[in-house]
Amino acid sequence: MGTFVAFLVLSFLIIFHEFGHFIVAKAMGVKVEEFGLGMPIGVDKPWFSKKVGDTLYSFYPVLIGGFVRMKGQDDLDPTKVSQDSDSYNVKSPYQRIAILFAGPFANFLLAFFLYMIIGNIGVHKLTAQIGEVYKNSAAFDAKLQKGDKIISINGIKIESWDDLKNIIKDSNSKLSIIIKRKNKIIKKLITPKVEKTKNIFGEEINKKIIGILPLGKTYIKRYGFFESISFAFNETIKASKFIIVGIEKIFQGVVPAKEIGGVISIVKITSEVASNGIVALLGFTALFSVNLGILNLLPIPALDGGHIMFNLYEIIAKRAPSQKTLYRLTYAGWAILISLMIFSTYNDLMRIFS
Repeated sequence: MGTFVAFLVLSFLIIFHEFGHFIVAKAMGVKVEEFGLGMPIGVDKPWFSKKVGDTLYSFYPVLIGGFVRMKGQDDLDPTKVSQDSDSYNVKSPYQRIAILFAGPFANFLLAFFLYMIIGNIGVHKLTAQIGEVYKNSAAFDAKLQKGDKIISINGIKIESWDDLKNIIKDSNSKLSIIIKRKNKIIKKLITPKVEKTKNIFGEEINKKIIGILPLGKTYIKRYGFFESISFAFNETIKASKFIIVGIEKIFQGVVPAKEIGGVISIVKITSEVASNGIVALLGFTALFSVNLGILNLLPIPALDGGHIMFNLYEIIAKRAPSQKTLYRLTYAGWAILISLMIFSTYNDLMRIFS
């Protein structure tokens, strides 16, 4: 069941990505010859197809993702062009960029809506209640105790542990902390200490802390309609930054290449997340949708980002790259992508067998 859910999520994200290309291509007057669900791999014809207008809507037996085939545009053969008025090739570079960007944008938009749904269902948050006080810390010196509930810091109301962490992280001076201890309200002045710790990528960083851990109690925070819009926007931005930094750390060598996973890892993680409930699955799907959008914007020929790069070159240089250059770069891009797929699958298999 978990594997089925994983393939369903992966296919849904790819189809939504392709639907973004489809909608904007139609709006720009480009003929979409085929919009396919599944992949035409190892088959001569689809299981089912129906032509509506100029577009053939098809369904293929390899049920992973989907594709859009536009007139005059073929990732597998960049030399296939058409000079007809409804062809992708005759559109301006700005129109082509809009069509190309629509796929990744659809993934960001999907993530936004999924985060809105999560906000309405309810988000599990840690209460701002102290579970442990480290010895010789700022909190220890201020005589904070296990069970103390932090009500406010510098006059700002504290609802969750995240609120507490963010204020401490950004503080520049002493903190005026109001706590509730049993039935008493107590005020404390605490100066955070800067200590060395490690971030999620294993890098050593300096971080402001007061030396406490959460009690572990949680509550459900539900957002209203307008609140959920703000929540979804912030979560989408946060996810985007996380993915971009992660890619940067891979190129810097901070994250070892052996940690790169492929389809097997995606299926495994999705299966595990799905077992933790609908909110966890929606959250992972939103994060993965952002990941798909950002990866497709990388300036690698054969990806949307590579094609956007070609069109930006045309805008700046006032001429399109030669067909020979497009051909070579596109196939170089495919070589990079296939190599990454093989490498990530190898990593997945090594993790399984070890």
